[in-house]
Amino acid sequence: MKPDAPEIRDRAPADFQDHAENLAEDLAKDLAQLQSLLYRLIVAPNGVDEGLARESALTPGALDRVIVGDDRLPARKRLTIYANAYFYRILDALKDDFPATLAVLGEPAFHNLITAYLLAHPPQEPSIAEAGRELPAFIRAHPTDASMPFLADLCALERAAFEAFLGPDAAPLTAEELRAIPPHDWPALMLRAHPTVRILQLDVRVDLTLRAIEAGQPWTMPEHTPTQVLVWRLGTQSHYRVLETDERSAMRLLQEGATFAAICDAIAIDADANDDVAARINRILARWLSEGLIVRVAAST
Repeated sequence: MKPDAPEIRDRAPADFQDHAENLAEDLAKDLAQLQSLLYRLIVAPNGVDEGLARESALTPGALDRVIVGDDRLPARKRLTIYANAYFYRILDALKDDFPATLAVLGEPAFHNLITAYLLAHPPQEPSIAEAGRELPAFIRAHPTDASMPFLADLCALERAAFEAFLGPDAAPLTAEELRAIPPHDWPALMLRAHPTVRILQLDVRVDLTLRAIEAGQPWTMPEHTPTQVLVWRLGTQSHYRVLETDERSAMRLLQEGATFAAICDAIAIDADANDDVAARINRILARWLSEGLIVRVAAST
């Protein structure tokens, strides 16, 4: 009768697990180095050939061992095709993210702007949604800003609306829910702004430009009027509008989180001397509720 075969773990060397872990680490390191190399070649400013020339540690034929090519399409050309596709994929994504900026500049100028932008700010995040994050600031320092001084503000407003669309969700407080709360509990009711709410300080009335372009109407050169623009998301739609003077302090307070009483006080302080303060408070709060700007936190204790 043959003895039972010993289990594999009994026959394995004592250092088998250490060996496997070391091997995994080496493979991960090699993979990270390969990914880094390919990324440098793909985003090389003047193309793959220039990128390869800069890789002094790369031995002759090394690229062919990584990318399989043939006589018709060698590895270098295959990588060049991928690098071009990589750029145009990002360009197309930024056209979708900044349609008004594209409309104002036109295709050729937008293409040149994005080329310069990506050379200065190559994508660093896995998500393509982050590719245009620095574009408004880049435009402010770009020669385009001199000929179109409103463009950076327009781009910033588009970016803010895009970020609001992708931002976190929260159930807004409705007028019906507020009316269901006993009035004597309202003063201590703790409120905050919807997490997608953002206030932009803009120098030009680009909100009017953006609305015209979104509606498919002709746009005109926007006025240079310092303006605060409120941006947020309601449901699946981003919204924006000018923030009125008498609601600015209260909205910033709402962003920090404040009681119903404190928000009403802020509105009252900013009201004109001849205003009906109670009516103004009711009007602003009713608007905020209808726009989905308010989120209930909890009653303070």
